[in-house]
Amino acid sequence: MTIGKYYLTTPIYYVNAAPHSGHASTTIAPHTIARLKRMQGYDVVLTTGTDEHGTKVERAARAQGKTPKEYADIISADFKNTWQKLDIQIDRFQRTTAENHARLVNRLFESLLANGYIYKGTYTGLYAVVSEAFVNDAKPGDIDPETGKPYEEVTEENYFFKLSAFQDRLLELYEQHTEFIQPDFRRNEVLAFVKQGLSDVSITRTSISWGIPVQHDLKHVFYVWFDALATYMSAVDGEDRWPADLHLIGKEILRFHAIYWPAFLMAAGWELPKRVFAHGWLLFENDKMSKSRGNIVRPVPIAEVMGVDALRYFLFREIPFGQDGSFSFDALVGRYNSDLANGLGNLASRTLSMIQQYRGGIVPASGGDPAITEAATAGANTALAAYDSFDFSKALETVWTIIAAVDKFIVERDLWQEFVKSLPPPKTKDTAT
Repeated sequence: MTIGKYYLTTPIYYVNAAPHSGHASTTIAPHTIARLKRMQGYDVVLTTGTDEHGTKVERAARAQGKTPKEYADIISADFKNTWQKLDIQIDRFQRTTAENHARLVNRLFESLLANGYIYKGTYTGLYAVVSEAFVNDAKPGDIDPETGKPYEEVTEENYFFKLSAFQDRLLELYEQHTEFIQPDFRRNEVLAFVKQGLSDVSITRTSISWGIPVQHDLKHVFYVWFDALATYMSAVDGEDRWPADLHLIGKEILRFHAIYWPAFLMAAGWELPKRVFAHGWLLFENDKMSKSRGNIVRPVPIAEVMGVDALRYFLFREIPFGQDGSFSFDALVGRYNSDLANGLGNLASRTLSMIQQYRGGIVPASGGDPAITEAATAGANTALAAYDSFDFSKALETVWTIIAAVDKFIVERDLWQEFVKSLPPPKTKDTAT
C-alpha cells in the first residue's frame, strides 16, 4: 500500500548537444529523491525528456546535413541511452516532438486566448540564439557571452502573453507559499525581479518553421519556451498526476519556471506545481560546461571506469546542492580513495572478513551495541531530514559519521581479542596410560 503519489521532473533537455556531466548531476538528483520517496512508500513518477524545437536545433541539424527531426532523434536517443547506462530509472521520457505534446500546447494556448490573455503584435528586439530568448536590456552591437558574437536583431509578428497582468498574483504566490521557490536566496532573486515590473512576452514565432504549429493561426509556431514548459504536463496527461510536487532545474532557467510557467497556468485556470528548486552549475575549470566552450565532461566514461555509485557519491558529497560547484578528476579520485575505498570499503572488508574467519560466515545473533545503535538511529534521522531538504552533501556527511563511529568501535574494542577470549579453552590430549 502506498502513502500517496509523488510526481517530480528534471529539466527538459535541449537537443543542441549530447548530454554531459552537468546534465547527469541534474538528473541523478531527482532520481535520488525518487528512490527515497519510493522507500518511504510513495507511488512515484519521475519525468524527463528532450526539448527539440527552435533556432539552435535548426542550425545544429543544418551543420550536420540533417533535418531537424533526424538530428533531434539522434540526440534524444543519446540522452535516453545515457540515463540507462547511469542506472537512472526514468518513468516518463517525453519529447516535444510527440503528437500528444503538440495537442496539449495548443490546448494551453486556446485557454489563454479564451481567457483574454493573448494578443497579436509585432516585436523587434535583440535575440540570443543559445538561450532562445530576446534580451531586453541589450543594445545594438552587444556581444552574446555564450557565442562571442553580437546579438541578432529580429523583427516579426508574434502572439503575446499578458505577463504584465500577473505581477501582483505572482508576488502573492511567493509570499503565501514560501516553499514554491527554493533555495531561499533564489526566491529572493525572483521576488526582486518581479517587483521591478513585468513586460508582456512573445509566445509564438513566424521567422522559423521548426516548431509546433499554432492551430489557431498556422503562420505561427510556438516559441520554444512556451512549448517546452508544457512538457511537464503532456508527459503525464490523462494519468491524474498533475500538479507536479517538484520541478528540479538549473538556476539559469529559474525565471521561466518561477515566473512564466506559473503565470501561464494561472491564466489558463490550471493547477500550479508545488515547488521549484533551482540548483547551481557544475563547473569545469571555473566555467559552466557547454559545447560552445569545448569543456564538456562526459559522465558515461567516468561511470564505466569508477562505477555509477562513485560518480553519484562525488557529485553530491563534494558539492553542496543548490550552489555552484567545481568538477575535477583529481577531486573525484581523491573522494573515491579517501571515502569509498579507505572509509566505507575498508570497514566493509574488515567486517566481512571477521564474520567469515571467526564466525564461519554467519552473522551471530546480537542485541547490538547501544552506543552504535544510538549513533546509527540519530544519524539516519538527520540524513533523512537532509535529503528532504535536498541537502545531499549533509546527508552523506552524516552517513559517514556512522561509518566512522563503527570503525572507531572496532578499533577501540579490539574485537579480535574479544573473540579469542570468548572461545572455549582448547581441549588437552589425554596422555594417561
